[in-house]
Amino acid sequence: MFAAKPHSLLIPADGSFHAAKAPTAPPKNKNDWKEQLEGEIKKLGELQQRLYADGRFAVLIVLQALDAAGKDGTIRHVFDGVNPAGLRVAAFKQPTHLELAHDFLWRTTLQLPERGGMTIFNRSYYEEVLVVRVHPEFLVPQQLPSPPSANLWADRLRAIADHERYLAEQGTIILKFWLNVSRAEQRKRLLERIDEPKKNWKFNAGDLDERDRWDDYMIAYEECFRVTSCPWAPWYVVPSDDKHYQRWQVAKLVNSALEDLGVDFPRPNKEARAALTKAKERLLAQKD
Repeated sequence: MFAAKPHSLLIPADGSFHAAKAPTAPPKNKNDWKEQLEGEIKKLGELQQRLYADGRFAVLIVLQALDAAGKDGTIRHVFDGVNPAGLRVAAFKQPTHLELAHDFLWRTTLQLPERGGMTIFNRSYYEEVLVVRVHPEFLVPQQLPSPPSANLWADRLRAIADHERYLAEQGTIILKFWLNVSRAEQRKRLLERIDEPKKNWKFNAGDLDERDRWDDYMIAYEECFRVTSCPWAPWYVVPSDDKHYQRWQVAKLVNSALEDLGVDFPRPNKEARAALTKAKERLLAQKD
């Protein structure tokens, strides 16, 4: 079963994580992260082809963040070189009536990657212990079989942890990224969405209401990460005030995990090589 290697951005599995201490800015010794990202993008494309050809593992990438932290841009830039045939992006917004009629893991389970495939969750089942925790009124349309108890959030976190362990045991590599943006940088980006006409479509006045609940979200994130960051399903806190640094780090971490799998293009056995030789001879003998 996959196990995360030590890393400076890895959220520890010992429950000691403090959201307030998590960095949002990159190191001061600034490098050309945008240029370095290009190399990681190329490498990711090659590794994804090997993953697809090998066909034994699936990769699930979870992106969680507050508004304007850069989830969409990360997906667009980091995975630019990946063959679309082996990649799926699933974005989870307000649940539909059908989704609300099932357990909270149902709608995401339908989007899990197959072996050889890679799926990105733009938000995920973690919304049920983040947004719903901050807004418990969202539990009403879920029609739970019994009234919510004081243990509801702990129970859901346990269910998520169990779910991810099961997936990991079945060959799914789970990599989870918290794109950690500062309040000041978020304010700057929200203002850009108002001031720049081409970004107006991104602005949602409701984002300001969520911004007012910043401290509540930090509490929810902190408890979530303390319970669900495990060696087989690690959380990484990625400083996201600089988008180029953010994307470079996500790309590097995904590539590192794929490299550790040791996946490669399958090598034909003796019988398969003989079949290839016959096929080649047949093709060469043909006259077009």
